[in-house]
Amino acid sequence: MDWAKERRCCLGRVALVPTMGALHVGHLSLIELARMQADEVVVSLFVNPTQFGEVSDLTSYPKTLEQDKARCEALGVDVLFAPSADRVYAPDASVWIDEEQLSRGLCGGSRPGHFRGVCTIVLKLFNWVQPDLAVFGEKDAQQLRIIERMVRDLNIAVEIVRGEIVRESDGLAMSSRNQRLSKVARADAVVIYEAIELAKKWVEQGERSTEVLMQGVRDRLARVPSLIVDYVVVVDDVTLEPVEQLGSSALLAIAVKLESVRLIDNSVLRLG
Repeated sequence: MDWAKERRCCLGRVALVPTMGALHVGHLSLIELARMQADEVVVSLFVNPTQFGEVSDLTSYPKTLEQDKARCEALGVDVLFAPSADRVYAPDASVWIDEEQLSRGLCGGSRPGHFRGVCTIVLKLFNWVQPDLAVFGEKDAQQLRIIERMVRDLNIAVEIVRGEIVRESDGLAMSSRNQRLSKVARADAVVIYEAIELAKKWVEQGERSTEVLMQGVRDRLARVPSLIVDYVVVVDDVTLEPVEQLGSSALLAIAVKLESVRLIDNSVLRLG
């Protein structure tokens, strides 16, 4: 907080890149995007316990602090903020931020309380760092739209910048969770990208029924018997409400589990 107050006197433009650590190339692209738009870049590293529903998921989340520090230094990050959980949350904390519309479905439907934890920690980071802009990746599509709504509805003076999904050479969306997959599961996970590309191809060929598109995605995912589907949905890109026919643009969102590792991906389906 003292740092944030001091830099306000210098009129520099500050960017925040919130992360939970275990930085990969996707995170680094967000940092580079922040660097292009700001004078100073702050990266937060905090595995937020309040957004995890399962204790096993929290405890198994990869933690690579020293490696993360080195990568941030290499990119010229100005401030690395890695608070401890007891500094972030008081033992008797009783105030939380809830979003009540965009968080109802998708990940919010299967992970109760997840976005309450997300919104609360993001607002805390905004209050600590007081950035002019904050960069979030499009891989977490629902999270991104919820944060944008929170900023709008609470009149928070922070510009939200979207960073594109970064993919592995075989198309799998980069995620810190990928490193928890066995070699077999890692190879199987490519079916998620294949399913998305199939849906995009069908849209290009004129398919407009979202049920047909979703069934095609489910059928492709079913080629990996060990993969458990949480959801396959096509929703309005703004409201995140289900749609029966494609309009100008819609969001195809997928969540699955492989070896108990939860993976998500998405693509905006555009006409024309």
